[in-house]
Amino acid sequence: MSTLTDQLNKVRTQPGFLAALDQSGGSTPKALGIYGIGADAFSNDEEMYALVHAMRTRIVTSPAFNGDRILGAILFENTLDRDIQGKSSSDFLWEDKNVVPFLKVDKGLADESDGVQIMKPMPGLAELLDKARAKNVFGTKMRSVIKSANPSGIARIVEQQFEIGRQIVAAGLTPIIEPEVDINAPDKADAEELLREQLLVQLGQLDASELVMFKLTLPEEANYYQDCQDHPNLLKVVALSGGYSREEANRRLAQNIGMIASFSRALTEGLSAQQSDEEFNATLDASIQSIYDASCT
Repeated sequence: MSTLTDQLNKVRTQPGFLAALDQSGGSTPKALGIYGIGADAFSNDEEMYALVHAMRTRIVTSPAFNGDRILGAILFENTLDRDIQGKSSSDFLWEDKNVVPFLKVDKGLADESDGVQIMKPMPGLAELLDKARAKNVFGTKMRSVIKSANPSGIARIVEQQFEIGRQIVAAGLTPIIEPEVDINAPDKADAEELLREQLLVQLGQLDASELVMFKLTLPEEANYYQDCQDHPNLLKVVALSGGYSREEANRRLAQNIGMIASFSRALTEGLSAQQSDEEFNATLDASIQSIYDASCT
């Protein structure tokens, strides 16, 4: 079978979760700071990205990190362009770890309007998708954010996600559509109601061959997105931790049957550059096991 078919079968049939290793731009210094590397450790972007790549390399080369419990890993483009142990990052993940590679493709968020932040324009998206396919990447991820229950804003955000998602499908990849609902939104449950409605509208307009994935905020009501999960065009629904602690994110995730994790900060919680390899690997192993368990409900 082809690599793409093998990857699709793994995502569709095997238990596990996605490791989100795609912090970029403005979120990188914060990720490094939590890891124990302060801003005084780098003086420019190149040094910063080299440090965060070393952090990610330590994570994915750990014995705890493999395809037994982890379905896939979401990468930042800068990581895709770098090597791990002499192989391209995506090939190392797939060939050495049996972990399906995904790529973050959005260019950040526009300013808030109508209660949402849509995605900024993505010049060069077609070329980026070509590069991703050439590097055996299976899918993509793109994030926008819902700040309040504004019907026109939420309709616009979902429409944009699906419009670009169709381009990604046409390029031979599987898009993760991520309209995040801010966990601090005062009307979070109302926003989720509007979001679910729009997601089902857009799913209903896809051709039978157009598969997508969703990455959604853990909902206020358990199993709230079950109608989406049951749709034939939806390959998987993954959950973002969204600022919840790992304990709280796992608690909420375990209540949502069939939804799996795609955690970033919650995955790396407790990891430190100052830890010995033994401490680091034990901490990561416990983190992965807890998230895996919550994803297997």
